[in-house]
Amino acid sequence: MTSISLQLPDSLHRGIQELAAKDGYSMTQFLITAAAEKLSAIATEDYLTERAKRADLAAFDRVIEQVPQVKPDEGDELP
Repeated sequence: MTSISLQLPDSLHRGIQELAAKDGYSMTQFLITAAAEKLSAIATEDYLTERAKRADLAAFDRVIEQVPQVKPDEGDELP
């Protein structure tokens, strides 16, 4: 495991400290979880962007054409 030293603004430090304590985590656990969540979000966005480039839009259109054209239920209408 690698150690790093961070310099945080006092307000950010206090906010992290308060949220970590509220959830029963140490600041270290909180920051590791936050970093893992951010890494996962970026990796997911990259994956979906690459996957979209390979999409077969003609196949998608064929599937969409099979959806019946009916009025939406009351309350489900678009504005």
